[in-house]
Amino acid sequence: MFTDEATFHPSGKVNRHKVRIWGTENPREIEEHVRDSPTQNVFCAVSSVEVYGPFFFAEPTVNGISYLDMLENYLMPQLQQDMQRDFIFQQDGAPPHIQREVTSCLTARWLPGLDVVER
Repeated sequence: MFTDEATFHPSGKVNRHKVRIWGTENPREIEEHVRDSPTQNVFCAVSSVEVYGPFFFAEPTVNGISYLDMLENYLMPQLQQDMQRDFIFQQDGAPPHIQREVTSCLTARWLPGLDVVER
């Protein structure tokens, strides 16, 4: 199961970090965007058999507390119904994912008795 969050801008601004766009138009074309436009953070998890989400965060920034709240109140209850299937819960190294409370919760949930090792 792969999980990730993305930030969307209602103004149409596209985050081009690590994005390659191939096309016939001039790649150096300039587009003006409104600075500090509102954003919406969205979470989604994808497995070989199910898509969990989208989940829209109410907070303007995803932090460890809001991420843990989403895991405990949104994703984990859905996963309980699917626990008969084996899966690997994969997430990147974003700061909310590696916060102590988040790693402790995930470890207690799927690896009871295993100590959390902080890097």
